[in-house]
Amino acid sequence: MKVPEHVAIIMDGNGRWAERRGHPRFYGHVRGTKQVRKVVRTADRLGVKALTLYAFSTENWNRPAHELNVLWKLLKKFIRSELEVMNKQNVRFRVFGQIDRLDPELQTVINEAVDKLAHNTGLQLNFAISYGARSEIIQAIKRFGADCLSGKESFESLDESKLNQYLWTAPLEGLSDVDFVIRTSGEMRVSNFLLWQSAYAEYYFTETCWPDFGEKEFVKAIETYGCRNRRYGRTSLDEKIDPPSSIVH
Repeated sequence: MKVPEHVAIIMDGNGRWAERRGHPRFYGHVRGTKQVRKVVRTADRLGVKALTLYAFSTENWNRPAHELNVLWKLLKKFIRSELEVMNKQNVRFRVFGQIDRLDPELQTVINEAVDKLAHNTGLQLNFAISYGARSEIIQAIKRFGADCLSGKESFESLDESKLNQYLWTAPLEGLSDVDFVIRTSGEMRVSNFLLWQSAYAEYYFTETCWPDFGEKEFVKAIETYGCRNRRYGRTSLDEKIDPPSSIVH
């Protein structure tokens, strides 16, 4: 089975999943956390090299305070409970986004986990938290501009490779480009997620809400990727077709 190197998932539908079953919205987040464990381990088993999970967007700050408190508690609990397991599995952990907006205790938990797993060389597990792709690109341009003004860079040097170095995903180096994006719950939007990195990604949308998206659903999605032909604007990856002479001349 052909497996994408970098998979990104928009984990959507926790609240709706709970409401359809007569539960408070936070119940869906609790159930969703369990699916994160399953998908991370399945991705590692299948040979995925990088897995980026959209855990919390910049727009999600508009949600009710009590729901946000539940999300932060679940995130801290997940990181603390999974830390040793991830270490044993050689998983490296990173967090992308406006981390400075998080409460100090959560920042400490995140930083400690990142530091502990910093030298692992297996699956690169990334959480996008307080993340927005437009914000990421704007901050990258600002940082590059500041380096130009200080003399470290020149405006003429800016190209795609250079901008990549200023994005939050820069530490992923050769794995920063996303191969496959999965979105759960039936919504068919990219929602400001890894817009630059997913420029040539394949997309997979499923009606299944995240709390029901376990190992079987993840494997099913990966299998569909194996049937895709990523042409990058060409007619085929396997053959070169010359343009008609009328176009050339």
